[in-house]
Amino acid sequence: MKSFPISNITNAARALSFAAMATLATGAVSAATADAAKPSVVIVHGAFADGSDWAKVIPLLQAKGVHVVAVQNPLTSLDDDVAAAKRAIATQPGKVVLVGHSWGGVVITEAGDDAKVKALVYVAALVPDMGQAAGELVKDYPTASGWAHVVADQAGFLSLTQEGVAQHFAQDLSASATAVMTATQGPIQAKAFEQKLTVAAWKTKPSWYIVSEKDHMIQPDLERALAKKINAKTTSLAASHVPQQSQPAKVAAVILEAVRAASE
Repeated sequence: MKSFPISNITNAARALSFAAMATLATGAVSAATADAAKPSVVIVHGAFADGSDWAKVIPLLQAKGVHVVAVQNPLTSLDDDVAAAKRAIATQPGKVVLVGHSWGGVVITEAGDDAKVKALVYVAALVPDMGQAAGELVKDYPTASGWAHVVADQAGFLSLTQEGVAQHFAQDLSASATAVMTATQGPIQAKAFEQKLTVAAWKTKPSWYIVSEKDHMIQPDLERALAKKINAKTTSLAASHVPQQSQPAKVAAVILEAVRAASE
């Protein structure tokens, strides 16, 4: 039997190894390119909440290969929250679907005026026009019952009582869930609701809107009116103010629809 020098075997193994690594690298580049082509989702939470408010929806989006970033709003002013959203948008590799819940709808209306943002998704959200403040939107509607349970501290930051969260903010969730939400909520500076927008991204970007029919924080009639005003593709859910927690699959489905549309 003819023998082969050890050096030849070693060189052959190295060649195979390099070929395998090159194949893997090519596949990784292709996957990265595909992921970059799919829009990222940037989520902006609302008042009395933080990014964890979206913990049930995020895994559903990730399971579909969507890159998701949940912004942590300082809730100190409209400008500060918009700046936080813009930083998150800037770090994305390509197109962005911008999602806003409640007060977050105000933020994405301003921050969405970015070339990367291809679609807006509003979830039980306030949607002002250019030159309008969030607080102006509610003046023609009865005060939602949840606001009777909002308290202010000495610095002017607003938060919800435990009863407010359990009975008006998230009345379709368990007591254990609302206890955690009460503890982790983000107080919002009251003056933020008086600050006017300089731009309204919904005028130039396709929009989706989820109406919460059992909302105690924003009147459902107002939500429907806002959705109609911005010509949004509208979905109505029999949910509290936080459908992302009580009906996460349905909320994720709307966001994924926006992602598919933005991919085209």
